[in-house]
Amino acid sequence: MTLNTFKSEVRDEFFDLINYWMEYSIDEKNGGFVGTIDKDNKQIYSSKSMVSTARTLWGFSTAIHFIKTQPELNSESHLIPELEKLCLRAFDYITEDFWDEKNGGVYWSVKPEGQPENTKKSMYAHSFFVYGMSEYFRATGNKPALQWARKGFESIIENAYDHQNGGYIEGFAQDWSDTNDYILSKGELRKSMNTHLHLLECFANLYRVDRSEKVRFHLEHCLQIMLDKIIGKDKTRMTLFFTEDWQPRDQTISYGHDIEASWLVLEASEILGDEHYIETVKIKCLAMAKDAADGLQADNGMIYEINPETGHGNFSRDWWVMAEAMVGFYNAYQLSGKVHFLEKSENSWQFIKDHLMAENGEWWGGVNADHNISSFSKSNPWKAPYHNVRSCMEIYRRIG
Repeated sequence: MTLNTFKSEVRDEFFDLINYWMEYSIDEKNGGFVGTIDKDNKQIYSSKSMVSTARTLWGFSTAIHFIKTQPELNSESHLIPELEKLCLRAFDYITEDFWDEKNGGVYWSVKPEGQPENTKKSMYAHSFFVYGMSEYFRATGNKPALQWARKGFESIIENAYDHQNGGYIEGFAQDWSDTNDYILSKGELRKSMNTHLHLLECFANLYRVDRSEKVRFHLEHCLQIMLDKIIGKDKTRMTLFFTEDWQPRDQTISYGHDIEASWLVLEASEILGDEHYIETVKIKCLAMAKDAADGLQADNGMIYEINPETGHGNFSRDWWVMAEAMVGFYNAYQLSGKVHFLEKSENSWQFIKDHLMAENGEWWGGVNADHNISSFSKSNPWKAPYHNVRSCMEIYRRIG
């Protein structure tokens, strides 16, 4: 595969994905976007999550920004007015149905008709609220979106920032009181890799449009936490869960998150703009990508995760893992110039084409080792125009 072919194919897939979500995700019955789309593209009126709704806002917003900033995509500018309408639809739904007017912050999920369902305050969900709102402003200049992004950011900082130990507490009850159930974890596991990775992502995106000292402080702080605690100074794999005082509590290797972090952490350092961080992070991220390749199988699929002590794990080749592998290995190729990383990126794309792309649009959630589909839903509380849309844009930009 030539680089021009790679670039052309991801460009076409980007527009196929965006057009898919424009056609199938709108909930005309209840407002907003449907909670689930099945294998036949049938809408199912299930619960709606903050995560998928905010990712939808981000996806449509970043599509606008992508088209606007790539001169050679001018022929697709006719999509922008409809994308702007969908962004406004997502914005209105999030601010009217997900925002807790009494206590502040966003619910984890609402019922199909929009009433609050799971009202816990998860920082994972808040990270995507900020990520989506900041991208909406970045793409369109919608000032209320920036105001809401700042409002979400303040909710995180005021309630979750751990002044004593550093980092951010995982979650809270609806009124921001303590709880022992944080949705992604429970009990003593008050801090997680996953939440911090996406807080880093949202702080970086907010800093693109809000260069305040407070946003910069938390972007840098979260980056340092990722380097010192979650990855570790002399390590290349992330620990998944911690106690409040950063005692590690899980030995599982998450290959998908490691390869995702190998480029997101570098992106965050570049947005921060500190050369000391950038050079340090380049070395770290290249080493992370190298070791994440251990998750690649003979079929060029990457397994989700494994516990090295027990051998148990999730051996599915998931849509998001393969999307992130495509970008993470291409990023490693850019950092090192080593062709084997480029080949791993291209092989990830080939695996996606061969096993994950559905004939009637979007990607399957995952396949097993025999390449039988293990997850048929096209959209669910976690699946939205995010990982795969982003990976296509990233490869397109990076090939240049």
